[in-house]
Amino acid sequence: MVHGKSTERMRKVGPYGVETLPHVLVNAPAAPAACRGGLVERARLQWHRSDGGDPAALAEQFLAAHGLPLHDLTRPADHRHPTTDACGAALYLSAAAGALLAGAPTTAPDPTPTLPDLAVVVYGRGPTRTAPTGPPPPWWLGPWTESWTPRQHADAVDAVRAAIGRGDVYQTNLVGHAAARYTGDPLPALSRLGALPGARYGGVLTGDGWAIGCASPETLVEVTDGQLITRPIKGTRPATAAGRAELLASAKERAEHIMIVDLERNDLARIARTGTVRVDELFAVRRWCDLWQAESTVRATAADGLGLADLLRATCPGGSVTGAPKHAALTQIGALEPVGRGASMGALGWVAPGRVDLGLTIRTAAADGEKLHTWAGGGITWDSDPAAEVAEAAAKTAPIRATLAGR
Repeated sequence: MVHGKSTERMRKVGPYGVETLPHVLVNAPAAPAACRGGLVERARLQWHRSDGGDPAALAEQFLAAHGLPLHDLTRPADHRHPTTDACGAALYLSAAAGALLAGAPTTAPDPTPTLPDLAVVVYGRGPTRTAPTGPPPPWWLGPWTESWTPRQHADAVDAVRAAIGRGDVYQTNLVGHAAARYTGDPLPALSRLGALPGARYGGVLTGDGWAIGCASPETLVEVTDGQLITRPIKGTRPATAAGRAELLASAKERAEHIMIVDLERNDLARIARTGTVRVDELFAVRRWCDLWQAESTVRATAADGLGLADLLRATCPGGSVTGAPKHAALTQIGALEPVGRGASMGALGWVAPGRVDLGLTIRTAAADGEKLHTWAGGGITWDSDPAAEVAEAAAKTAPIRATLAGR
């Protein structure tokens, strides 16, 4: 029995929905090239934590009911689907829903309560839509209001360092939030965000009164032919020659990164065949917009019978945005961050039989009926400098805000 709010083919999604905005090219992040630009919604599940139940199980059940069985990701993909024209589905899971799956508290107020904590949108193939012509519609974005001051952010960094000194955690990721009022249609702005260079999971997902734009470069988890891959990102510097050299030479950034790689190895080991977890690439420096970032690739072979629900329970929320140990870090995050993480630090991507490709929703913005919202932060270790952490978060969010404003 699938609980939550489900809609079928004939329902119009609303003012921000795919069906009611044909003039906007809405591309689900990680959708196959053959589907992009021609997605037609067939069914939708939206779930909030207040609805109760297990979001991972609900997602798997809903997909199976609509011709997309993902109860065994080790089986080869079957593309025939004689009873449905579904080509796959967009899947979004909030950071709060991930914390719920991990058994951790989520007490901070949600700055975006209209957004669901789980959205599964089943798509079929339709005619390719063309880009709009003519002048862009009027768009105004007001000043950003931060959820905490630089001083409060720095104090939270000091609190994490004190917890590390007590032995409570090894590392905790702190995230700040900001909101800005807007007038006009937010979808073109969010679509620009998804087109930023390095956005491996660039795209937009919409619902009734909400929209998410993603420019994430980070793979939370990918499953193809029974192979599991995660690509954690930790470590950031300006995209200059000096910045690259500094990132490669930083003992603090490398230690922070390796802690998270070990955490991701542990997460995959919970759902992998014994002895198959390995690190293919460690601390590779890659570019996103005007920043260098350090990325690793962890791979494993899925355990027999692994389904989508168990995959989500093992990997959400992503270790690179929690810290280590994960549960202890999540408890500290709930105590220190002034508001919830909303659409950020969750999962967003594409699922289909034999294939899962979910990005971690860093470099992500969300729109409700009145405001745009962004989030940014970083991992805190014993060697963290509070002023440097505040500056790093600002550097990460600067390209997002400039793009949303149309600059």
